[in-house]
Amino acid sequence: MRLTSFTDYGLRMLMRMASAPERAYSTAELAEEFDLSRNHLTKIMQRLARGGIVETRRGGGGGAVLCKAPEDIRLGDVVRLLEQGQALVECFAADGGDCTIDGRCRLKARLRSAEARFLEELNGSTLAEIALSPQAA
Repeated sequence: MRLTSFTDYGLRMLMRMASAPERAYSTAELAEEFDLSRNHLTKIMQRLARGGIVETRRGGGGGAVLCKAPEDIRLGDVVRLLEQGQALVECFAADGGDCTIDGRCRLKARLRSAEARFLEELNGSTLAEIALSPQAA
């Protein structure tokens, strides 16, 4: 299974935020730290905010803060949120993709099960467990 860069960058941002959860982070600051596009990180931050993972504040002293303690944020839930709309395989797409063997395929159920187990395994870990150490932050 391969995660999108959207999810990869989202996890990196959350790892950084979890290293000092009491502080607000601007997308500009995070973009510079990770050498990524601010526009791209803004989109990720918006998805995280809509999903209730972060809260964003405007103005002086603004930025993004975690909505919950890092130990209460499950990795599988974050991945599920950030990968929303990204089908593991074409036939998982909302429109069913362009599958010519649908209805007689024996692979689809196994892939769905594997995907569910993957997310379940990630949910066994929290953001606190992968937070960047203060030395690395």
